[in-house]
Amino acid sequence: MEKVYALLDSCVLFPFYLRDTLLCVADAGLYLPFWSQEILDGATRNLVSTGKMTVREVMRLKENLKKYFPEAMVEVPDEMSEWMTNHEGDRHVLAAAVKAGADVIVTSNLKHFESKDLAPWNIQAQSPDEFLSQLYNLYPEQIVEVLQQQSRRLKNPPMTVANLLDLLSKKDGANLANFTNLVRCHESRY
Repeated sequence: MEKVYALLDSCVLFPFYLRDTLLCVADAGLYLPFWSQEILDGATRNLVSTGKMTVREVMRLKENLKKYFPEAMVEVPDEMSEWMTNHEGDRHVLAAAVKAGADVIVTSNLKHFESKDLAPWNIQAQSPDEFLSQLYNLYPEQIVEVLQQQSRRLKNPPMTVANLLDLLSKKDGANLANFTNLVRCHESRY
């Protein structure tokens, strides 16, 4: 099966558990992630301004993203954003997706990515819930394994898969209700 190329918008790189889950799934090789410097700067700027991370923590996050996902950074020529017809504030995101050859833009801001604006580029916009649910449907065993490894790695506070799913399903967190329900149904089979 061909790998999905996914451009991650800054709004999905902001919430910790969502970012961690998306990156763990990518690290497992279930899709290829992309972002631009502008997208990364937007996410990290908001992490600092809201007090979620310190400047030092943001620098470490950027270093780790470059280290573990060296091919993810997409350089977008300034004029390329001008070709895009979607919402003005997110034209750079669509331009980055086009430059990356992405199949999908993973965003919580779907209203800025209407189908008519994406169709010429053969790109879809999906919520993180839809995107991860689709990956689950393709790779259920691998997704469950990723979540088990992720929960074991989380130490502050210690977390079970059930705890992680609870956090991912909350509206003020990742709002991954469909995805978490799929995983819970999978887990109940054992």
